[in-house]
Amino acid sequence: MIGGLARLLPWMRPAATVPSMDGALRPNRELDDAVLLAECAGPDNLVWQDDHVLFSSGKRVLLLDSLHQEGAEPEEILHFDSAITALAAAEDGSLAVALGAAGIVIVGGTHDGRAITTLGGKKLIAPTALGFADPDTLFVCVGSDLHGAADWQRDLLERRSAGSVWRVPLAGGEPVCLAAHLGWPNGLLLHDGRVAVSEAWRHRLLDFPARERGAPGVLLDDLPGYPGRLSHAPDGGAWLAVFAPRTQLVEFVLREDRYRRWMMQTIEPAHWIAPTLRAGRSYKEPMQGGAVKTLGIFKPWAPSRSYGLAVRLDRDFIPTTSLHSRADGKRHGVTSCLEIRGELIAACKGDDALVMADLAREPEA
Repeated sequence: MIGGLARLLPWMRPAATVPSMDGALRPNRELDDAVLLAECAGPDNLVWQDDHVLFSSGKRVLLLDSLHQEGAEPEEILHFDSAITALAAAEDGSLAVALGAAGIVIVGGTHDGRAITTLGGKKLIAPTALGFADPDTLFVCVGSDLHGAADWQRDLLERRSAGSVWRVPLAGGEPVCLAAHLGWPNGLLLHDGRVAVSEAWRHRLLDFPARERGAPGVLLDDLPGYPGRLSHAPDGGAWLAVFAPRTQLVEFVLREDRYRRWMMQTIEPAHWIAPTLRAGRSYKEPMQGGAVKTLGIFKPWAPSRSYGLAVRLDRDFIPTTSLHSRADGKRHGVTSCLEIRGELIAACKGDDALVMADLAREPEA
């Protein structure tokens, strides 16, 4: 009855709401106060291999030799012709490198040189996350069959559900599609014979059988931001990177089909009303004025299209603590995080920074 009335009387639709950040997600400044390990263009895809941190930056794979040297210069160890969209390390020392529409390539190990350009008869366009179960088995998140990884805002605004998750046997055999019709899956974590997947556009974490296609379970729902990559925490549980916040304005625009289509046809993508890895750098952007700034200074509590957030999840995938860079912060767009020896390393892609936070430190608001 209510749904029928809402179609006849649009003003009776439920309000466009966003869950508040409270409890384990209470805002603080931990990412802004973290040590700056390195500055580079768009750091992303953190992995741990041979006692070193590897990460991607554009078309390069970089190695950080020391975690105790502030402002270190990372060493380039690999260079490709396409931008790297995902990275994973296996126990045998091999790397899986996703290169957008150029596919996935295996570097080193038993399957050195192996390339994956199609899955299920479709050309790979947007591989967004990778994970090894063992050196012979690779799991792949495909964000969309329609848009490349760099075009994620368009995929959201078109309200697509064209993503999928795959198990790929590298030693031979056909890839298995574990899930399809997902809204931009871009993080995965293997646990207890299952695979946890972050579904960004539906603001939740899902859980699938790792061997064959099966009904998913919902691990965590109604997040206040768009979930990204997942990584193991040493004592169990996981870390979740939240690459952008949800806002009431964006939620409202997602419901207004005519306006959204007009906006996308007439306005440059950089100025769309959409989440972003870094906002506040142009006067042409939406969300300006006194609601966001006072005397030209961002309010820390203001609604913002960008934010910095890393969330610690326990073994049941319940948030227990979090590290933030608020609206007025300088560490936005966290796309990947990794815990090493009691320190959390976070790739703040929106602000071109790789930072390290002491997890023993008591968070300050």
